[in-house]
Amino acid sequence: MSTNFNFIDNFDSIDESQFNKLMLKNDAPFIQYSFLKALENSGCVGRDLGWTPKHLVKSNKNVLNGFLPIYIKNNSHGEFVFDHSWSYALNRAGRNYYPKLLTAIPFTPCETRKIITESDSNEYVEKVIEFMEEKNIETWHILYPDSNLKELLLKNRLIERFGYKFIWENKGYEKFEDYLNIFKSRQRKNIKNERKKISDLNITFQVKENDSLTIKDWDVFFKFYKNTYEERLQRPYLNIDFFKEIHKFRKTLKPVIFFAMHNKKKIAGSLCFIGNETLYGRHWGSSFNIDSLHFETCFYQGIEFCIKKKIKYFDPGVQGEHKIRRGFEPKRTSSFHYIKENDFRSAIVEFCEKEQVEIKRYLKACERYTPFNKEYKI
Repeated sequence: MSTNFNFIDNFDSIDESQFNKLMLKNDAPFIQYSFLKALENSGCVGRDLGWTPKHLVKSNKNVLNGFLPIYIKNNSHGEFVFDHSWSYALNRAGRNYYPKLLTAIPFTPCETRKIITESDSNEYVEKVIEFMEEKNIETWHILYPDSNLKELLLKNRLIERFGYKFIWENKGYEKFEDYLNIFKSRQRKNIKNERKKISDLNITFQVKENDSLTIKDWDVFFKFYKNTYEERLQRPYLNIDFFKEIHKFRKTLKPVIFFAMHNKKKIAGSLCFIGNETLYGRHWGSSFNIDSLHFETCFYQGIEFCIKKKIKYFDPGVQGEHKIRRGFEPKRTSSFHYIKENDFRSAIVEFCEKEQVEIKRYLKACERYTPFNKEYKI
């Protein structure tokens, strides 16, 4: 057989050993074979949930040469780049926004490679656009791609849309006190007070990773995770089967859970994944509503872990201005959007240009309100 492209409906049909040969040392955990397989095998993504897999694979003589994750979406849930106003606009024009094509890691707003290949990436874009024409799909959205893909996507007339998140950077700190020293005295005092509220309640922390993680830990964590959604009267995106799949592949995916402990009982937990040089904060939950427990469990424990392990960055997730006061610095993010028809494309270009001005202004304001000493430069 010669080189060919195919759209597949099931990630499990890809050979794991061949897929792993395409992985790079610095690839994020979320583009790993075991993570993507866990999402589908656990039933967290699928047709019934509005995430129909339609991955593009390239092969040569039955050997996998490349992979592009694609989902056919009939909603915009679990994406973290909000396009509801776009769908309303197109629907008002009497056209269907859904189904749309989405290249992203479900429920995971973290930057990853999106075209997993050593060959010409342009071929993949061309194949997707051909598929859109064939199926009369109006839009294709690529969320949180790595920066190396930008030039290719712009060349193919994808529209760049800006967003933002807040990232902590390790400046070679030896201990948490070193980190506190970059703050103005008032905010340094605020952070110490937040941490003291937790220690005064005799809440301690247990860090579980690799061999120390057990199936029971995942059962406990899932209850916390589920609570965060039930409090908002929402259904959790992920189920217990997904977390148990993650446990099977913990050596590869490197999860770490920070458990808050009181009277030898777990009362809250934060789940992170360890990447090549980044700690990714992903999910959290608790049994009790305790002042400052979220900050300690999701931020300060992760920062201490990064300092101890000499991890360069801590990405705790998208949005959240409250992160600024705790030392997370603003960073612009990008998504890319292919709009098939020129009339709608023109409207989206105008939308993104106006939004870009607002985001630039917002990020500039964030820099002015960072709580660091004047000697510290962002």
